[in-house]
Amino acid sequence: MPPVTTTNSDNKPMPRHVAIVMDGNGRWAKKRFLPRFFGHKQGVDALVKIVQACIARDIEYLTVFAFSSENWKRPSDEVSGLMGLVLAAVSRYLARMGAMGVRIRIVGDREAVSDKLRNAWNEAEAATAHNSKLTLNVAFNYGGRWDIVQATKAAIKAGVRPEDLTEAKLSEFMAMSYAPDPDLFIRTGGEVRISNFMLWQVAYTEFVFSDCLWPEFGEAQLDAAIEAFRERDRRFGGVKPSPAAASLASA
Repeated sequence: MPPVTTTNSDNKPMPRHVAIVMDGNGRWAKKRFLPRFFGHKQGVDALVKIVQACIARDIEYLTVFAFSSENWKRPSDEVSGLMGLVLAAVSRYLARMGAMGVRIRIVGDREAVSDKLRNAWNEAEAATAHNSKLTLNVAFNYGGRWDIVQATKAAIKAGVRPEDLTEAKLSEFMAMSYAPDPDLFIRTGGEVRISNFMLWQVAYTEFVFSDCLWPEFGEAQLDAAIEAFRERDRRFGGVKPSPAAASLASA
């Protein structure tokens, strides 16, 4: 379904759902002659700040790409460090996120992760399930193609007949069926590609690519991306009536 936006006092659209590929942690660390893990650690701190910034701007959903299906190909010590970092982040920030009104939802294939990590995710989701200020979707072991395949399998299992399988029906089985499609997609780190993130959901999303490395991404960069989004002319495949035609229609 097309993304849904809200408006503020100047009647320009504001994103309701922002998706971010948090890229550049390793390069940030390399520039400082540090192991890549330190970049990921700094990236968690950057995420907490962006969560706070989104709440302040009344953004309802924030989805971040924390670990893709393809990231298992990285060096084993980096993957192991990332898993440990997730556990540490849950322990360190869970209470704080809860107090901020954040609802945490983990999105992705949970089968490949350890029981310890899976239990930590379950704890985070249960502890914040009552919150409604901001829904933070953490895409971990997630891939857009995986999402489409798992949704198709779920639809078949639910007994949906081929003739009844429409786009709207399949959307009901996607991993983030509870959320509107992203209005704004941001990728940091200077790369200009989607990298298998939310392939189904970003059909009509506005894209902003930033050269800023993720650990350095803050409120100023978020505001610049939002402002770029607000200047876009979103038609969702249609054609907006000319001012003259709109005037005649309202006469």
